[in-house]
Amino acid sequence: MKQRAWARRVAILSQATGAVLLAAASTAQAQTFSMIENQPLSETWLNAGFYSYHFQRDKNLNDSNPGLGAEYRFSTVASATAGRFYNSDRAYSNYLGVYYQPFRVGPLRVGAVVGGFNGYPKMRDGGWFPALIPTVSYEYERVGLNIAIVPSYKDRLYGALSFQLKLKIFE
Repeated sequence: MKQRAWARRVAILSQATGAVLLAAASTAQAQTFSMIENQPLSETWLNAGFYSYHFQRDKNLNDSNPGLGAEYRFSTVASATAGRFYNSDRAYSNYLGVYYQPFRVGPLRVGAVVGGFNGYPKMRDGGWFPALIPTVSYEYERVGLNIAIVPSYKDRLYGALSFQLKLKIFE
C-alpha cells in the first residue's frame, strides 16, 4: 500500500513538473523556437533512473524505474548516455545512446536519443535492440530533467512518458 501511495506522489510530482516545463516554454520571451549552435562543451551528469507514466494503465507495469546512469554532454547539441535501471517489466535493463537535441523551444532542448536497450523479456528475448526516442530536456545550473516520449511496439514494449532527473557533477 505504501508503494502505491509513493507512486501516486511521484505521478503527481511528474505531472506538476511537466506542467511547469510547459508553462515555462509557453511563456518564453524573445525567440521561442530556434536552432542551437553546435559548440564544444564538457559536462557530466548523473541520474537515478526514471519514473515512467505508462499509456496502457491496465497492464500493471512498473512505473518506478530506479537505477544509475550517466550523461556526458560533449557539445551544446549532443551527449552520450549509459546506465542500468529496473524496467517496466520488472527486469534489469542496460542502455547506451546519444542524445541529439539541435532545437530550442524557450528553455527546452528538443530532439531524440538513439541507442540500444536490453532486458525486456518480450523484446528479442531480453537481448539488445535499437531505439529512437523523442526527448525534451530542461537544464538549469546543476539540475536537469529529461523527458522521453517512449512509443509502444506491438505487445513487446509499452509506451510511456519517462521522466529522468539528473544532477551535474562536473563542468
